[in-house]
Amino acid sequence: MSWQNFIQIGLLVLLLLATVPVLGRYMANVYGARADASAPFDRVFDPIEGAIYKVCGIDRKREQRWNVYAMSMLAFSVVSVVILYAMHRLQGSLPFNPTNRPGVSPMGSFNAAISFVTNTNWQWYSGEIAISHLTNMLGNSVQNFVSAAAGMVVVVALIRGITRTGTRNLGNFWVDLVRTLLRILLPLSLAFAVILMSQGVTQNLRGDKIAATIDQSPVDPADPTTAITEQHIPGGPAASQEAIKELGTNGGGFYNANSAHPLSNPNGLTDILEIYAILLIPLSFVITFGILVKDKRQARVLLAVMVGVLVLFSGVAMFAELNGNPALTSIGVDQSSSIIQSGGNMEGKEVRLGAAACGLFSGATTGTSTGAVNCTHDSFTPVGGLAPMLHMMLGEISPGGVGVGMMGILVIALLAVFIAGLMVGRTPEYLGKKIQASEMKLVTLYILAMPFALLTFAAASVMLKSATTYQGGAHGLSEVLYNFASTANNNGSAFAYQGTGTQWYTTTQGISMLMARFFTIIPALAIGGSLAAKPRVPATSGTMPTHTPLFAFLVAGVIAIIAGLTFFPALALGPILEHLSF
Repeated sequence: MSWQNFIQIGLLVLLLLATVPVLGRYMANVYGARADASAPFDRVFDPIEGAIYKVCGIDRKREQRWNVYAMSMLAFSVVSVVILYAMHRLQGSLPFNPTNRPGVSPMGSFNAAISFVTNTNWQWYSGEIAISHLTNMLGNSVQNFVSAAAGMVVVVALIRGITRTGTRNLGNFWVDLVRTLLRILLPLSLAFAVILMSQGVTQNLRGDKIAATIDQSPVDPADPTTAITEQHIPGGPAASQEAIKELGTNGGGFYNANSAHPLSNPNGLTDILEIYAILLIPLSFVITFGILVKDKRQARVLLAVMVGVLVLFSGVAMFAELNGNPALTSIGVDQSSSIIQSGGNMEGKEVRLGAAACGLFSGATTGTSTGAVNCTHDSFTPVGGLAPMLHMMLGEISPGGVGVGMMGILVIALLAVFIAGLMVGRTPEYLGKKIQASEMKLVTLYILAMPFALLTFAAASVMLKSATTYQGGAHGLSEVLYNFASTANNNGSAFAYQGTGTQWYTTTQGISMLMARFFTIIPALAIGGSLAAKPRVPATSGTMPTHTPLFAFLVAGVIAIIAGLTFFPALALGPILEHLSF
């Protein structure tokens, strides 16, 4: 790696070390206080929240059982899907459409609405040529905020289930949602959008700006009519969407090239800041967890597992891409780093950023449920492509999306405690709560939902002739696996060579996104409700400590075993076979 890459990584680590503990404590204060108790900046936010509660008829003092909490979230999501679907279908007749974008097709709108409401932000279309400014601002960007907030409040409800005793109440979904939006996501996004604008990220309401090209020679010398004489440079509210795209681990970009577009990610500074924004809230939630359960040692264990997995997969992707393409090396192509080139496998990479920055970004975006990209993952080497694909298949728990990543690692921790209890012949306990058959049934539902959605639809796509990929062989299978791994984990990134705008893919991927979102969140809330009703049991000499390095290795081992047993056969026929064929 070049010295610039080391400086970028160092800056990223310093930024996270300086801000994650601060934000984690702040969020603990926001969520730790009951709706009628004091919290940070009440003088600013209380009047606004009070007005919202009054207009919406929300009783801030009334808490909900886990099933009511879940129904509130489902009802909110259903209404959001309907509204966003209508906006996509009718955008041709709505204002703030300077480029005259027509309405999106029915199945395309179905896919897009589900994608943004589930925090997946999978985009089968090119944003700058398919979506109007109004749909982006009041549709997609609004969902970037509320879908992220919905994920954050669910893990807060689960943590309350762990800390409370003798009740099934987990808080109030509507109060938690409003607080998350006003006190966390909106202030952070406003500040980050201003920073991006200062670096050149577009923010306006204009349409395309037409510029004359420097080279106006015909594409085909035999046909002078093929000359490209002008370029359409898209305008629009990109910086505001870019900010919440990264902070909310959404990933849906204003531009088709996403964070590889120079108007979305202009330079090396914005690139590292966008990676920082992706990781900020998920890592801060671990600090919040430790404070809320009143045991910071528990947070350190889970944080160590998250960071360890993140560093491993980011490192594999970075070094695989820096080593270059073996096929080019065999014919004498120089892929080394030098003063005139960044080196490595530069296919599908931005020359402004290089292979190392691409690998680092891919680790952050697939270790969370973000899906933003600053390069084309389909152009990775087989090992480089395997890293982000398998990173998603772990369940996106390193550190995971805003809220749902913490939720995933807690579910894995419960499973690890249960397995350890079986080994020593004791009823397992986690943070003073007995983990019994009822919780394990829900944990099983949680763990099986994602692989079922991924492997079922991927297998059908391979078998059906109407859903055949553009490429055959091992790489074609890798494309199918990656794309359904993305939707089944609410990620949104893609092996972009595969065409997914067909009726088959827009439908099956829409269903996959729904399963990934709600077949995991509902069991997690049920676990929270079950644990909240249980009495706290005192620790004894036979209680397995869950704050030690041994437990961290146990959690990591459970993650590896689940992913290995589930996905290794498919990976062996995809990226692993492709690598061996070199």
